[in-house]
Amino acid sequence: MDSLRAQKAGPASPGVVKKPDTFYVTASVELGNTTTKSIVTATNLNTSECYLLNKTVRMTRDIRPPKANEEVFGKTVWGIELSKEAVAEMIRDTLLESLKKANVDKEEDLDFVVRSTGVTAGFATAEEAGKLVIALADGCLDAGIPPRKMSPAMSVSQLPERLRKHTLLENVMFDGAVVSVVPPKGKESVANEMEGELVTAGIKLGSKWTEVDYRNPCVSLDFGSTLAGRIVNDEEPYASTVGNFLGLAGVISDSLARGSGQVDKNGGAALDLYSEKLIKKANTKKAKANADEVHKLIDIRKVPEGSTRFGTVPIDVEASKEAGNVLIGCDVGTNGDGIPDLIELGKQLYDADGLPVLLSTMDYVSAKIVSRCLDVAFAENAIAEGSVLGITGRAGVTGRKPELILEYAQDKFKDTVFVEDGLALGSAIMARCMNSMGTVKNPIGGRQGERCILKQRMKMQGKI
Repeated sequence: MDSLRAQKAGPASPGVVKKPDTFYVTASVELGNTTTKSIVTATNLNTSECYLLNKTVRMTRDIRPPKANEEVFGKTVWGIELSKEAVAEMIRDTLLESLKKANVDKEEDLDFVVRSTGVTAGFATAEEAGKLVIALADGCLDAGIPPRKMSPAMSVSQLPERLRKHTLLENVMFDGAVVSVVPPKGKESVANEMEGELVTAGIKLGSKWTEVDYRNPCVSLDFGSTLAGRIVNDEEPYASTVGNFLGLAGVISDSLARGSGQVDKNGGAALDLYSEKLIKKANTKKAKANADEVHKLIDIRKVPEGSTRFGTVPIDVEASKEAGNVLIGCDVGTNGDGIPDLIELGKQLYDADGLPVLLSTMDYVSAKIVSRCLDVAFAENAIAEGSVLGITGRAGVTGRKPELILEYAQDKFKDTVFVEDGLALGSAIMARCMNSMGTVKNPIGGRQGERCILKQRMKMQGKI
């Protein structure tokens, strides 16, 4: 096992300006339960290295309340009400700010905009989620993004001339597989399936900054406010999704933070308290013992049959079973009804040990969520031999969490990689997949250690 590795997203390469025909510039806008982001990246189409041009982050709690004449179509996991108009305004303003800071012209420089959301747990129906997707698109349109930059090209001629030499549209069409992985067959079995798809793809892209070959078979875990991720097997040319993670993640640390009384009791998050300096002062032995107490309130298991929600996330267990896809969930009580107990425990821990130990406790809590989720996956024989583990999300890559997770993973996985903003990077690579902009000499899809699957895909699609 190699030492800890993480994506080092550096400043924009000078080549973005000097060689614009080499770079694919995308904006990823994401409305999450805790944060709303616009991340502008430029990907070198020869090496697949992705450069961070700008990352603009706003707190979702600051979205304006719906007006009297606006329909409330859903809520975040924290109960923040959402209207289509309010979401569109938040997305518009965040996107425009990030493009301005990145000095990216939306007509001349920007190639594609992808929208994604982590706000699915608080929704009751697929229709509500659909309205949110429309609101995200409206926000991009309001920002002046042309529709052609939000949908895949149907032919090479629809792409800017400078990018045509990089597309493989004449060889293969986009058939729904994202970096050589297809979703479970049949009906959608979990509301956060899209999140799992994007974070898996994003970790694959982020790993290009490391020596880790994070290709199939692999396991991904995204620790945003809610938990997402996939277990991917080693089939070719497309691997199958054989497992999904879902439920609560960063919400657990946020609840502990709210209990401390040091953040707003309604909108506060663990991010508001985070301090590398304070964590270093903590009594780790005490923090580890506290984490064990916290985990007495956390329910992690294979989602039982008959469930319609787990960890507040809507699910279809029967559809999952028919597809041969195991669902592994993380909950506090039943669909989050134990969160008040978690907040109270946070108060007790803060009063007894202070802030440094509480912050360190959060690190141990997240690491143990990872180990318990993966223990269930191994018990279900869902993880293929030789799999690589990828972790992303604020509650998985901050503080000492990577170090603690690595202690668990080093004997169970071929390698482990930690990537910031996997969901946003997944959006960037999704844009490339939809326009068939793969890198044959440096593939992101396919199996570990093996060549590009272009020829296999062409054969499958009847092109050869």
